[in-house]
Amino acid sequence: MTTMTATRSGNLIAADKVKGTNVYNTAGEKLGSVDDVMIDKSSGRAIYAVMSFGGFLGMGEKYHPLPWSTLKYDTEKSGYVVNLDKKQLQEAPNFDEGTAFTWTPEYGKRVDSYYKVPTYWD
Repeated sequence: MTTMTATRSGNLIAADKVKGTNVYNTAGEKLGSVDDVMIDKSSGRAIYAVMSFGGFLGMGEKYHPLPWSTLKYDTEKSGYVVNLDKKQLQEAPNFDEGTAFTWTPEYGKRVDSYYKVPTYWD
């Protein structure tokens, strides 16, 4: 396996380094961590970060897709910051750990609508 390092202003990151990165709200509370990244096959752009949230000792976790545009990287925290609180996340589109989940355009539109971002699916 090849190890890559990005040197141009530190703006590039390997996908395997994004997984596990903490996600905080603007109050500084840790909300969860990035579990996966959904990438558009044609453009190569990251469209969603799938964040794990909730649960206790790894049980009962839920996965929340966050439109990539809602994430802002904070170098001081070495993590992403979103303008959400825990209550908003609890009500956001999500799916349970360990369930069979199929991503559909309708689901993607629901996510985009909830976060009030332009939809990727049109």
